Amino acid sequence: MAIKETYKKEVVPKLKEQFGYKNIHAVPTVASVTLNIGLGSGLKDAKYLETAEQTLTRITGQRPVKTRARKSISNFKIREGMVVGLRVTVRGKRMWDFLEKLLRVSLPRVRDFRGLPPKAFDGRGNYSIGMKEHIAFPEIRSDEIESIHGLQVTITTTATTDEEGKALLIALGLPLKQT
Repeated sequence: MAIKETYKKEVVPKLKEQFGYKNIHAVPTVASVTLNIGLGSGLKDAKYLETAEQTLTRITGQRPVKTRARKSISNFKIREGMVVGLRVTVRGKRMWDFLEKLLRVSLPRVRDFRGLPPKAFDGRGNYSIGMKEHIAFPEIRSDEIESIHGLQVTITTTATTDEEGKALLIALGLPLKQT
């Protein structure tokens, strides 16, 4: 069963009962998923930027937006307006497809994966995952890789508390470590 169908048929009734919501529209849902790659040491390398851009495009099916430095920081050799990262926000059908791929294919492919830390919630029900290697995604072919880089995935929910967000994501199949 697709993850969106699971949400509608199993997660909504479960959360409605658990938190005592009277209206199904009050039940938290996933609003968007944002992927980010910080260029870091590859700031000066145009090839690194191009590869990172292709990586995000393959993973999400959308072209990433370049994030630029707001201020100059001499210690990091960053000037105002320089490209310091790439970001993609996925919503709608692509978001549900990406979540399914992340939870059922990519996370199990991560080396030495023992579950995600339960403390990565931000206080408002959103969850952030840091991945050290982008090669866990099935769209990335290992023979085409020039450099391995990490990426951050933020799952934004409509939940107002971490407890609601945690219940939603666990019900969707997010593998959190048991504390």
